[in-house]
Amino acid sequence: MTSRSSKSATSRKAGLPPGSLVFLGERRVDKPTIGVIVYSHDKVRELTVDTAAECVPLIKGDAVTWINITGLHDTAFIQTVGEAFSIHPLLLEDIVSTGQRPKFQDHGPLLFFVLRMLYKPAGKAFVFSEQVSIVVGKNFVLTFQETEGDVFDMIRNRIRSGGGRIRQSDAVYLAYALIDAIVDNYFTVLEDIDERIESTQQATLEKPVPATLHRIHALKHELVAIRRQLWPLRESISMLQKCENPLIPKMLGPYLHDVYEHTFQALEMIDSMREMISTAMESYMSSVSNRMNEVMKVLTIISTVFIPLTFIAGVYGMNFENMPELRWPLGYALTLGVMGSVAVVMVMFFRRKGWL
Repeated sequence: MTSRSSKSATSRKAGLPPGSLVFLGERRVDKPTIGVIVYSHDKVRELTVDTAAECVPLIKGDAVTWINITGLHDTAFIQTVGEAFSIHPLLLEDIVSTGQRPKFQDHGPLLFFVLRMLYKPAGKAFVFSEQVSIVVGKNFVLTFQETEGDVFDMIRNRIRSGGGRIRQSDAVYLAYALIDAIVDNYFTVLEDIDERIESTQQATLEKPVPATLHRIHALKHELVAIRRQLWPLRESISMLQKCENPLIPKMLGPYLHDVYEHTFQALEMIDSMREMISTAMESYMSSVSNRMNEVMKVLTIISTVFIPLTFIAGVYGMNFENMPELRWPLGYALTLGVMGSVAVVMVMFFRRKGWL
């Protein structure tokens, strides 16, 4: 769903030259921040800087520099980042347009990747979504995020502790690790959705109410939105595998293939859960229909029982002067007795037929 602010920003962008920076999205931080981690196999340095120009001298030697920029609303600030690292204006335009389709582009000395990061904040009932842009150059990685909070804490801890291959590898391996962390977290989100689908299915069988139908539609909408992000992401990773840019070492091939397999597996999970949602929808409609049938059955039986009683009451309610039985002392009691007997006989007949 497109917000009103996004629509107005899109209209302001119409007719502008390619590469014009217009922020499309929701402002989520007060001011942009830059966090830097510089590491090699034997040391790690973490710091916070105010400008992109301060980052450039930190890129030297064989060390890898990870520059994480949080906040995309300040286009003038993003422009200075692009100038400091010679980022093409069209890439900067994609970075500040937060509704981008996941994609990969080879720009010679730079590699550019856009994807959607999903995660569930601690203590929250909703899934948070934000666009992450990754620019990879020789010995440095730039990441652009909309707001604070991400799924990269494990990577930061691996860098600090020296665990795994990350401290022994280059900048492209760091970019792979970031993409892998984002893709792996899709499974965490999908597992949460799967649990909600199971509880919704149970609620559908036990007591189908309109709120259950709203939950089914919400889950279906979530799955469609995630699938819309995963499908082009798989294509982008496939393009990254086939890319012959000298920045990408051959040893990275199996790792990229592993990420590709994970995206394929996530898509299979989504398709399976969509079938479960469809089944839950069918179960809901079937349960509602069965309940309606039971109600109609009871009402029909009641109506059928009262039809002869209404007939008898109607006959004796005509009040003709010469009508027989009108002056019998026991006429009232006899009529009620006949009506009661008819009702009992009809109920017994319905029971014998299995209709009750």
